[in-house]
Parts: sequence; structure tokens; C-alpha cells
Amino acid sequence: MDQLFRAVLSLKNVEECYIFFEDLCTINELKAMVQRLEVARMLQEGYTYSQIERETGVSTATISRVKRYLYYGHGGYNIALERLKEYNASKGEEE
Repeated sequence: MDQLFRAVLSLKNVEECYIFFEDLCTINELKAMVQRLEVARMLQEGYTYSQIERETGVSTATISRVKRYLYYGHGGYNIALERLKEYNASKGEEE
């Protein structure tokens, strides 16, 4: 696992991430990861399950799983979402 994480950390920009992850993952795997991160963001912002389900198309089981890790996991979602907010603020972009 360390090798994978070091490989990700070695990537220099979003374009390299696209290239690497498109080779590493199937479209469905990438879509699932993208959806989970979006669900975590929406949960942080106070969206309801029904709003999240309607806007993302994910099941309530997935929403529940993400919520469990968002609030009772190791903090990975929170770290990533906070850094995304900081990045977007520094670039003057909306989240």
C-alpha cells in the first residue's frame, strides 16, 4: 500500500493524476470514489440524505457508509475536504 500512496504523492498535477488513475482504476471505480468524496462534502455542508441521493444518484447505504467514516473514521475525508477548501479559496474558485 505504501508504494501506491508514494506513487500518488509523486504526481505533479491534476493531468498526471488523470493519467495515472485512468490506468489504475476502472471508470466505475473512479466514479465511486468521486461520488464518495462528493457525498462527504455534502454531508459536511448539511445536505439531507434525500438531497444527496437525488443530486448524486448514490444509495442511502453509500451515504450512510460515508457518513460513518466522515464522523467516526480516521479523519481522511476531513483532511482532504479542508485542503480542497483551502486550495479553492487560494485560487478564488467555488467549491
